[in-house]
Amino acid sequence: MLSRGRSCGCAFLLAVAALQLHAQEDMPAPGRGARGNVRAFLGLGPPPDAAAAARGEKLFNPNCEFCHGERARGASGPNLVRSQVVLDDEKGEAIGAVVAEGRPDKGMPAFPAFTKDQLYDLAEYLHMQVELVANRGSYKRLNIVTGNAQAGEAYFNGAGGCSACHSVAGDLAHIGGKFQPDQLQNQFVWPGGRGFGGGRGAAPAEKVTVTLPSGQSVTGTLRRIDDFNVSIRDSAGDYHSWPREAVRVQIEDRLAAHRQLLAKYTDADIHNLTAYLVTLK
Repeated sequence: MLSRGRSCGCAFLLAVAALQLHAQEDMPAPGRGARGNVRAFLGLGPPPDAAAAARGEKLFNPNCEFCHGERARGASGPNLVRSQVVLDDEKGEAIGAVVAEGRPDKGMPAFPAFTKDQLYDLAEYLHMQVELVANRGSYKRLNIVTGNAQAGEAYFNGAGGCSACHSVAGDLAHIGGKFQPDQLQNQFVWPGGRGFGGGRGAAPAEKVTVTLPSGQSVTGTLRRIDDFNVSIRDSAGDYHSWPREAVRVQIEDRLAAHRQLLAKYTDADIHNLTAYLVTLK
């Protein structure tokens, strides 16, 4: 496991940069299962035996899950992903001894009927859980395109009201080819992101009305707003700027419809709409 030494900020940044460069230089050739310096940096041992882990899962679920929780994340018993016994174990030597003998003083029964091979499989399953938590490089995108595209199109043009603001030939043209399905789904489920839902991360395009002390109102596109000033460009293209404290500012909420849908979406609506948007390539 990694030591917890202290270092100043600059030294730490230099060490990380050096490690990244060294890891790139020592990266194993494609197709080779070498451990690599990245695994060492993460404090991971050799990659778990996937076949053994799959067998170990079948042992863990009926015998251990009721106490240690789903995928060993903890329940009435401790979280084994953080267990020092599991983290220090290499090939089941430490885990196997605890499982076989139990810990009666802590309420854990013994499992003397498990064979040596079964204890190894169980240990590999636990190592796999540690791997999945610690190594982000092992994460995989799940297939979320499980809905009905035709139903999604009907929702887009009907109950969802999406077509009132968006056009598949305009702002959403080819959007299915610009994002992965999970990212595409986030664009409408997460109002305020950088996608077609809008948000401050995109170029300013909010419609704003500024009311002057005289009562006169000026409407245009927001260019900048902060604690001190507000500036807009009106429909004629003219630029205006005022001290914030001297005027009243009303910004149109372009995401109001998206926020309202959050309380109305069903799981089927979300998956159907995603399936439809994926087809817009």
